Amino acid sequence: MSSRVQNIRGMRDHLPSAMILRQHIINTLTSVFERYGFEPLQTPIVEYAETLDGKIGDDEKLIYRFEDHGGRKVALRYDQTVPLARVVAQYQGQLTFPWRRYAIGQSYRGERPGRGRYRELWQADIDIVGSASPVADAEILAVLTDALTALGFTGFTTLISHRQVLGGIARVSGLDDASAGNVYRAIDKLDKIGIDGVRNELLQSGVTPDAAERILALIDLYGSADDVLNELAQRLHDDERAQQAIDNLRAIIGYARAMGVPEERIAIAPRLARGLSYYTGAVFESIIQEPPMGSLLGGGRYDELIGMFAGRSIPTVGLAFGIERLHDVMEALGMGPESRTIAVALVTLFNPEMAMESLGLAQELRRAGLMIETTLDPSEKLGRQLQYADRRGIPYALVLGPDELARGEVVVKHLRSGEQRSVARSAVAGMLHAAAEAQRTPRIANEQGGIHER
Repeated sequence: MSSRVQNIRGMRDHLPSAMILRQHIINTLTSVFERYGFEPLQTPIVEYAETLDGKIGDDEKLIYRFEDHGGRKVALRYDQTVPLARVVAQYQGQLTFPWRRYAIGQSYRGERPGRGRYRELWQADIDIVGSASPVADAEILAVLTDALTALGFTGFTTLISHRQVLGGIARVSGLDDASAGNVYRAIDKLDKIGIDGVRNELLQSGVTPDAAERILALIDLYGSADDVLNELAQRLHDDERAQQAIDNLRAIIGYARAMGVPEERIAIAPRLARGLSYYTGAVFESIIQEPPMGSLLGGGRYDELIGMFAGRSIPTVGLAFGIERLHDVMEALGMGPESRTIAVALVTLFNPEMAMESLGLAQELRRAGLMIETTLDPSEKLGRQLQYADRRGIPYALVLGPDELARGEVVVKHLRSGEQRSVARSAVAGMLHAAAEAQRTPRIANEQGGIHER
């Protein structure tokens, strides 16, 4: 074993400058979730292995498994959806349905680490449990639209499909339901292996060349909701389940528009399969197209998963925001709060004799709701204190010397520009509050990927 001290590969340390952006993301998401009435839920990271077994399809091999000290087979949660299903089954007598819940926390996946792929990942989930209404699906779309907008994203599109549209595509191509799973799995790899790769996978799974071409032609449809749904309705007119799915998508999109989701934010994409096997209805994924940064989140309707635990059908729809993904994309685009430090100002200690007055000033400002650091060594030279603040990225330094104390003033120095001025002590808090608000104002990405202030 290497003697070098390091973290586990695929699991990241987040130093303070990164955590400020991550907390901004989490706080923004939480604020939007709660505006819609979603309630917080926290579940353990460790579950009994049997709770997770058979719930996530092909990715089950990625679950971290081990035995606890009592010899019980346990596992780290792969996502927050299966634990939600367990909670609903365990506490259904204490819950009122429909139940809106959100959960923010870590999940673990034993996959090979790479760019954008981690073994420990934070997710922010929202779900509406106990409603089969398309209004519930539409509300999820409204929440994700508001959340991404609040974070500063502008060039995003939410792709929507339906499991029974994909099933209809398979059926009209001559495949039975048993073979449709191969179609889902192949289509889900489209972004990774391309159209030729999907064609090869279909052929290798036993799909005839003619059927494969029909499938590829149908999943190639993409565009505005009304146009693509009309085209699908014509091409899948003989499949009753597909027609019902198309009607369901029309209802969802209609309600979403009523909730203020812009028409240009939604596109129908039959190729969207979503890899997890528990989806039963509408599925969706939000992507950044300009600049092309890929997927930000995904979700859909899963009406059978909770029933596997509860013993009765409890329809549910939800989604998961990938905090790692949001963080990496926002960092790459220069989005989020401009400052990467918490404190808005450092209160310096002019000399040992003035230390008590300066520490008192710091407390005044903290009690006024400001985030303030102080120098810890009263004998430290003022120049070194200012250098420290500058290296930390603290925007302002405050100096309270004997002359300022006598005049009831404080010297406020803006470290980036070097400008300084004397401000009445009673006005310092108001000035710093205004500066802190500007510091917190997130930068947003425009449609071309540029950055500007909100």
